Amino acid sequence: MTFALIALTVLGLLTFWLHRRLVAAPRWSTRWRYAGSALIVALTALAVVAAAGGLRWGTADDTRPVAWAALTWLVVAMYLVFVLAAGQVVAAVVWLATHRDRRRGVLARFNRIVAAVALVAALGTTAYGLFEARDPVITPTTHTSAALPAGFDGTTVALVTDLHAGVVHGSDFATKVVDRVNAAKPDIVVLSGDVVDAPFERHRAEIAPLADLEAPLGVFAVTGNHEMYTGSTAEWVAEWDRLGITVLANASQTLTVGGESIRIAGIHDREGTGEFAPDPGRALAGTEDGFTLYLAHQPVMASESGDRGVDLQLSGHTHGGQVWPGQLIVPLQQPMVEGYAVVDGVPVITSRGAGTWGPPVRVAAPPQIPLITLRRG
Repeated sequence: MTFALIALTVLGLLTFWLHRRLVAAPRWSTRWRYAGSALIVALTALAVVAAAGGLRWGTADDTRPVAWAALTWLVVAMYLVFVLAAGQVVAAVVWLATHRDRRRGVLARFNRIVAAVALVAALGTTAYGLFEARDPVITPTTHTSAALPAGFDGTTVALVTDLHAGVVHGSDFATKVVDRVNAAKPDIVVLSGDVVDAPFERHRAEIAPLADLEAPLGVFAVTGNHEMYTGSTAEWVAEWDRLGITVLANASQTLTVGGESIRIAGIHDREGTGEFAPDPGRALAGTEDGFTLYLAHQPVMASESGDRGVDLQLSGHTHGGQVWPGQLIVPLQQPMVEGYAVVDGVPVITSRGAGTWGPPVRVAAPPQIPLITLRRG
């Protein structure tokens, strides 16, 4: 509750500041001031309601366009703040350099220019981000390990993470992801958390296409932090199982090819509690002697498995920052942003993810579905 109040207070202050710099300071006509202020307040309020899951009329498909527009506004607003803040610094210089008898008119004209530039920059960048986020692509990569049995040399693993099906992403997006994955013909498909981002009863249809995922060695999933936030964790896990997805709930399974085997293990997200609390000891019990593929939503969870024989951890969560400058913020919480890294002795591949959280926008962090080829060597 405290966090929510702080967040709402900050958002309210930023909304007021946007009104001042975008509407009041340029001294637009009264009609445009009223219209601009009303639009800023309405979009911000609608974004808060959408983010809180408050759009409840009709079906999820009915409210999706409204949620899409409202949450996209948050990105527009962020970039408006960046440009307008820079403009205000320059405005101070203009104010000091202008004779006081002319300051009022000069500043009004300058602020109009800054407001126009800010709108063009924010809307243009967000439009680019909307386009970039639409199409997750297969990105091939390779992981080599001496522990990999010869029979698994060349095995491919599709890493699908952060689909965030729900308020913004519907079944059509899930279908697009499934089509991309199946076209790549992976041997194994893993869903490494944050598959969903909404309550079960209203949004279960969003992930129905996942039943069509095809992989000869199996489709596996673990929970992410957003499964924990939905309030429907048990229902979602049961639905995955119903769709033919093997849920690795602090557990492992053996995969066998030509008499040789590897282990695939998975752990609940670190935000889980009770029956959904993470238990790396249980998940990795008996996996120390062979090659082990480990699913953990957050890359930081490698720090809990550094001495347990994990050969490769597959993660998501970071979204690659999703919207610039998020790439600069992720390292405050996670040991890596994307790609490959060794975390406390554990090789980790972290995907930027297929979907988006909140706004359906990605800037300098295009969506991806890594296709990992395992090699012996």
